[in-house]
Amino acid sequence: MRALKTTILLASLALASFVSNAQKSTVTMEFDNAATANEIVQKYVKALQIGDVATMSAQLAENAMVYGLGGGLDSLNVAQHTEYFTNSTTTYKHNITQDLYLPVKVENNWNEGEWVLAWGTNTVTNKKTGKSTTIPYHVVNLIQDGKIIMSRHFYDVLNILESQGFTITPPSE
Repeated sequence: MRALKTTILLASLALASFVSNAQKSTVTMEFDNAATANEIVQKYVKALQIGDVATMSAQLAENAMVYGLGGGLDSLNVAQHTEYFTNSTTTYKHNITQDLYLPVKVENNWNEGEWVLAWGTNTVTNKKTGKSTTIPYHVVNLIQDGKIIMSRHFYDVLNILESQGFTITPPSE
């Protein structure tokens, strides 16, 4: 019985070691498509600044999904993304500053793929009123076959609401 327990323990340790090594993820900033992936995202951002929604949408894969625009967790497909930014660029001028782009490749993990992480400040100015709102942002873009297949936008929605005159009322005790 003792030999059986020892054998089971050793087999379990060997299996755990194998699974642990097999699932070791790697992240690198140096990979073959890094420059191309970076260019795709920068082309998208430049198009936003000049209000060229067609060029923005052209950087997206046919089945791309975009998350986090409009302050929600809802997803947008390419057609909805195009409509969202058509409305946005009709109303606002977008000026991206302090932008930084970081291409990374992840292997052997749930988020495997070639990514471009982007940070910056988007100052949106209402074309009619001239009123501006500064929006620090972070966007992660998954690139595949020369297109963005997923984009997740993160930014401070409260900052935007407060700049439009909204206030937060604390809950009553």
